[in-house]
Amino acid sequence: MIPARFAPVLFSLLLSGMMSFLVSGFSTWRAVGMIDGFAGLWIPAWLGSWAIAFPAVLVVAPVARRIVARVTV
Repeated sequence: MIPARFAPVLFSLLLSGMMSFLVSGFSTWRAVGMIDGFAGLWIPAWLGSWAIAFPAVLVVAPVARRIVARVTV
């Protein structure tokens, strides 16, 4: 088991991985269509996107939480 203190980082890792997977897949599909070798184009695009998305989520998530706390009752 992973200690609870790592929950925010693990959440960010999983969220950024899943979101970048979906968005890069959709973007790749829109750019090239469902061609032979699609996965060979998509997976490197996803890994590159994830490399950007993970640190971005670490920075942006606390800001988003603060904004949500201010605009909700």
